[in-house]
Amino acid sequence: MWLSGQGVAVPNYCCEKLGKSLAVIGGAYSEMSVQMASLLELYKFPQISYGPFDSTLTDKVHFPSVYQLAPKDSSLALGMVQLMVHFQWTWVGLVVTDNVRGETFLWDIREEMARKGVCVAFIEKIPPTEKYTINSHYAIMQRIDGSSAKVIVIYGDNNSLMALQYAQKLYLILEKVWITTSHWDFTIRPHGVDVDSFNRALIFSSQRKEIPSFKPFLRTVKPAKYPEDIFLKRFWNSAFQCPLDYKKGEPEDCAKNVSLEILPLRYFDMSMSSQSYNIYNAVYAVAWALHKILLTSSEMEFLRDESSLVLQSWKLHSLLRNIEFNNSVGDQVFMDEERISVANYDITNFLIFDNGTEVLLKVGEFIPHAPLGKHFSVHEKAIMWNQYYMKTPRSVCSESCGSGLRKSAHEGESICCFDCIPCPEGQISNQTDMDQCIICPEGKYSNKERNRCLPKVGTFLTYEDPLGMTLACIALVFFLLTVLIIGVFVKHRNTPLVKANNRTLSYILLLSLSQCFLSSLLFIGKPTSATCLLQQTIFGITFTMAISSILAKTITVVVAFKAIRPGSRSRKWMGSRAPIAIILICCLIQVILCGIWLLVSPPFLDEDPHSESEHIILKCNEGSLIAFYFVLGYMGFLALGSFTVAFLARNLPDTFNETKFITFSMLVFCSVWVSFLPTYQSTKGKTMVAVEVFSILSSSAGLLGCIFIPKCYVILLKPQWNTQEWINHKCHTRGKHHSKAFPHAS
Repeated sequence: MWLSGQGVAVPNYCCEKLGKSLAVIGGAYSEMSVQMASLLELYKFPQISYGPFDSTLTDKVHFPSVYQLAPKDSSLALGMVQLMVHFQWTWVGLVVTDNVRGETFLWDIREEMARKGVCVAFIEKIPPTEKYTINSHYAIMQRIDGSSAKVIVIYGDNNSLMALQYAQKLYLILEKVWITTSHWDFTIRPHGVDVDSFNRALIFSSQRKEIPSFKPFLRTVKPAKYPEDIFLKRFWNSAFQCPLDYKKGEPEDCAKNVSLEILPLRYFDMSMSSQSYNIYNAVYAVAWALHKILLTSSEMEFLRDESSLVLQSWKLHSLLRNIEFNNSVGDQVFMDEERISVANYDITNFLIFDNGTEVLLKVGEFIPHAPLGKHFSVHEKAIMWNQYYMKTPRSVCSESCGSGLRKSAHEGESICCFDCIPCPEGQISNQTDMDQCIICPEGKYSNKERNRCLPKVGTFLTYEDPLGMTLACIALVFFLLTVLIIGVFVKHRNTPLVKANNRTLSYILLLSLSQCFLSSLLFIGKPTSATCLLQQTIFGITFTMAISSILAKTITVVVAFKAIRPGSRSRKWMGSRAPIAIILICCLIQVILCGIWLLVSPPFLDEDPHSESEHIILKCNEGSLIAFYFVLGYMGFLALGSFTVAFLARNLPDTFNETKFITFSMLVFCSVWVSFLPTYQSTKGKTMVAVEVFSILSSSAGLLGCIFIPKCYVILLKPQWNTQEWINHKCHTRGKHHSKAFPHAS
């Protein structure tokens, strides 16, 4: 009808004589532009689209006569995701129209969300209007409301989302935060349709400058001023709710002296919308093109042959394609789609107050090409959230993991759905939502909250430590006890008991035990290179001297009993220096082992940062573990030999036979050191040192107690037993053949 005339539509014929058109300004949305272009292209009519920019229409093979004025929306997804990141919304639902533009936007925003760590809670596609059913849209609204996502992005235009406005009447959603665009201008809607679900929505709208004369022009608009505009009259009667004229069957003329300015936002917006701004520029673009044609053609020719201008409407293409001018607000206008800039956006807050007043409040902006840090801004305090949120709402699948915790993703689910688990010892997380904990560097440990690495403090078994003080006191007490026993033995050196147990060997054993007690003090206190070299060597040599003394005493007892037999060759060993030789040989072997140890791989000062989480253990490293165990093994070999000889001679009869005591003392000694080995290997740090000190003290105390305490008991508390008369009496009762056994061993 528009091409052929208002009468009967005749294809390929134009029956209009006047009012013929040169160009078409239309296409509020892409689908309409595509449908119009398929017909208008037959006549090469220039078609200027004022709707949102659509990359599909840039295909000049299929749409050579279509021009677009709207800025490109290629950064819209980036801006929306920037808003999500700003408010830390990581769980967001997407609602798009089921068409090419919707699919393109969905691809862009999902890619940007994935890049910024924002997860898609759900995707709903709104079917075209022709496929609208109450049940389908009710189900969509129900699924949206049932989602745990509090923030919903909705993308489309008035045509494709019209049904959604009606659907929200059936299923009202009040607990969601909506993010949408001005392409879907739900503020302007049919009478009787409310949009309470979208109250407090955040809207991305293209920035535009206000044309100074636009609002004054709107204030003067009235149906009487433009009587030929039938659409204005219909709108006026509907907006001001004029009563019906029952005679004519149409609304009466009313509200003649009112202004559009008093209408609420739901009926009319006095601000120029992005589409109105594009229409304004389109009209001027066509006017500029016509102006240039008039300048290049004879004005008289145009007036004489008016139809020639109509028939030559295709000539506008070259002019529109290259047109460039500044409009009344200073913005540059051109039709070359390659030069069309990316849109800048205002972020507005749509507010519905209790009295029904509706307001669009600017709360931020997004400028894609601005310098980093200045391209996005939001005035949080200016935003009004709905009544369900006292502060900025959160939209997350799982609450953030604070410092000291790390995220543990649910298997098979989105990365935004996770559990929070504490960082292990030695690791920290000092930021929220960390995927992995940070290992503390060498020499530092994690605090109890697992959010800081603290420097480790060097520690060792000190004398101030309760354990160190206890062990040191025990060592000194046993040392003094040993010295006291030496004094007792020296004082009573001529008594039968002391003489019977070989005074020289007893003195050597007591002196070596006293040194064993003192050697334990080398393990307490801050270790140095000198103490590390002395610890194990002095310990090994003093213990070897003690055990070899016991071995010599045991052999002496056995030899003494064999010597009393007639014709025994053991008599020549009686009274000789053989026991001293045994001690010297045994100690010499140990000295050689220790010397080899010190030459090959000596002990050295070392640090252990791993045994205790908060401390660096200062310790003496054995150097060569093989040499260390050789020294211990050699002492064990001597102890086992002493135990074996003493055990075999335990039943030899005599009043002062000490082989039973030696047997028991060696049993205690071996038990201590056999249990020491696994315990020593299973402990770390100060405890390891304490175990070794305890083993030295307990084994030394075992030897001292088992061998010498019974003798001191007799010397000090039973002196009558320590006389020759008592010995003679005991020997007489056992038989004359045993009466001279021990006097020969003295």
